[in-house]
Amino acid sequence: MSDAPVLFVASSGGHLAQLWSLRPWWEGRRRVWVTFPTPDTSSLLDGEDVRWAHHPTTRNVGNLLRNLVLAVRTFARLRPAVVVSTGAGVALPFFAVAWLLRIPTVYIEVYDRIDSPTLTARLCRPFTRLFLAQWEEQRSFLPSAITVGPLL
Repeated sequence: MSDAPVLFVASSGGHLAQLWSLRPWWEGRRRVWVTFPTPDTSSLLDGEDVRWAHHPTTRNVGNLLRNLVLAVRTFARLRPAVVVSTGAGVALPFFAVAWLLRIPTVYIEVYDRIDSPTLTARLCRPFTRLFLAQWEEQRSFLPSAITVGPLL
């Protein structure tokens, strides 16, 4: 197995909880997390390798640029094997940099969006190699997605 880590990128709260639920898959792998420094994420990710992102990301160009710099630095140091995200806004700069470096990306659409894609899914679409859906209904707006079922 390659020593290159899996890079998990997600906002705190439910987005992070959905990635955490994949623990049976990732616990034997080298991994690095990118999320926001909140009390719940600090507790959940205690002992994990974490890069703290800048929040808020919605309508905040300054933090988008700060997170782009964080993405460039993270990729330069780690060169991950794959980037996996459930969103939200923090995912965009990491997916864009991964795409430029030809690093595979996996976007998992969140479980609570059944009728229309999230803004992050729409923004990350050009940079995403594999879309995963948690509900078959999500394939109406992500037709190439593979349905994996609910993570939570």
